[in-house]
Amino acid sequence: MAYSEKVMEHFANPRNVGEIPDADGVGEVGNPKCGDIMRMYIKVTGNVISDVKFKTFGCGAAIATSSMATEMVKGKTIEEALKLTNKAVMEALDGLPAVKVHCSVLAEQAIKSAVSDYYRKRGIDPTPIVGEIPECEEGACSL
Repeated sequence: MAYSEKVMEHFANPRNVGEIPDADGVGEVGNPKCGDIMRMYIKVTGNVISDVKFKTFGCGAAIATSSMATEMVKGKTIEEALKLTNKAVMEALDGLPAVKVHCSVLAEQAIKSAVSDYYRKRGIDPTPIVGEIPECEEGACSL
């Protein structure tokens, strides 16, 4: 299984790692089969994601996709961030091995989960805006 230089760079030197204590939205997704868990934190100023951080428990590809996804939504409007796809994350990393594609899906879902939380905290039903996001199974998503 070969990883691109960009995947290796984002794994070895991930961007935006950490937590935002007063986050406007926090999203958590996980894949119980492989054990990857991603938690994304967003700070929204106006309608723009002014800061984004992540904590990921998982393989190198999970860390790299989390890092890349944060880079891709930072400074973007909420609407632009919701257009992020796992395919775009994979392309930005110059590809992923087929067995690691699920990591890019988790990164997309983690961003959408954080945006959903942002809307919920404002009393807005996020489902019509963000869509359905798979919930973590009981106990499978605690970091």
